[in-house]
Amino acid sequence: MEPLPRQVIVAGAGIAGLTTALALAERGYSVHVFERASGLAEVGAGLQLSPNATHILARLGVLDLLRPATVRPEAVVLRDAATLAERSRIPLGDAAEARWGAPYLVAHRADLQSALLARVGRHPDITLSLGAAVRDVAVHMRGVTASIDRDGKVVEMAGALLVGADGVWSTIRGLGSVGRSRFSGRIAWRTVMRAESEAGRAFRQIAPAGVVTAFMHPTVHLVAYPVRGGGAINLVAVTAGEPIGEVWSREVDPAVLAEAMTGCAPELVRLVADAAPWTSWPLHAVEAGHPWIAPGGIALVGDAAHAMTPFAAQGAAMGIEDAAVLAHCLAARRDDMAAALAAYEAARKPRVARVVRRGAFNHFTWHADGAVAFARDRILAITPASRLVRSLDWLYGWKAPEG
Repeated sequence: MEPLPRQVIVAGAGIAGLTTALALAERGYSVHVFERASGLAEVGAGLQLSPNATHILARLGVLDLLRPATVRPEAVVLRDAATLAERSRIPLGDAAEARWGAPYLVAHRADLQSALLARVGRHPDITLSLGAAVRDVAVHMRGVTASIDRDGKVVEMAGALLVGADGVWSTIRGLGSVGRSRFSGRIAWRTVMRAESEAGRAFRQIAPAGVVTAFMHPTVHLVAYPVRGGGAINLVAVTAGEPIGEVWSREVDPAVLAEAMTGCAPELVRLVADAAPWTSWPLHAVEAGHPWIAPGGIALVGDAAHAMTPFAAQGAAMGIEDAAVLAHCLAARRDDMAAALAAYEAARKPRVARVVRRGAFNHFTWHADGAVAFARDRILAITPASRLVRSLDWLYGWKAPEG
């Protein structure tokens, strides 16, 4: 059988797309990444990079570029938003790195993308084109042909595979007549405050800056942690909300957030007011049951395949894992695209489904009320940290296949 072509087309230059390009290029593929935006602006807020993701970034030569802009938190701490009392603590730092073989880090999304772009820019087998959107694709015996819109002019490119890494509102997913994303009923409110600002100093009176802190409350939960090498603090609040369209961010009446804070500690309420302005992000999800592949040569990765709510803090990590597994499956079955893509989907779907279930459990736990909240606090009080750590081995201890 004649070998398949080595050209891969990637739609989307976000975290999943750039990581996929690097993982495939390291396996000997020539990769062309098309990004519909004309420039890669510094957007987004913080993200948590657990060891299941950082070991892949290290393998791809990205972690060394990113590390100066990250913080390695010493713990994840759960606090009651009404009393600020600590309910539970999961140790990280040295213990996490020794146990799971890679560091647990927190970073600004833009810093991770910058590190990925720097690594991509140095790789001779990766080409990045901005202002170019993949609009259509034809699958044929020898791979795919993608139609790419560059400033209104359509050009075609052939390859062995098209990877849809174009996010929750993916064009590539839509080409397969797969259902659209759904609004989760939740809105994330995001802000980044300078550590030495008035709001930053107020935060340090509530919780240490060197940890990831989650504040639990029936109508809102907040997560805070340092980014930008400790020079800033990322703060995210999640509330119920109305759909605001398929947009990444929009100005929404902050009274919604203020109302959700009813019953929280006065110090936390003041912090939320002082940390303004806030940007609201509708939380959309993509049902995992739809196909992530077309056997002839299309694969979805990251949010295009399985956008999830952030309650397990694994959105970016799952896209990074997808990239590594897809590259491994393609390299292991170089002359059988259908088998390679089937192996990728079979490997990823059960794990992503388990992560989604963990996120749903966290959401239930953090928003518990009344007797359920009382029982939660009692259980957390008597559960040793070692048991909490063991319960995360399946998630943080996962390693991407090699060879």
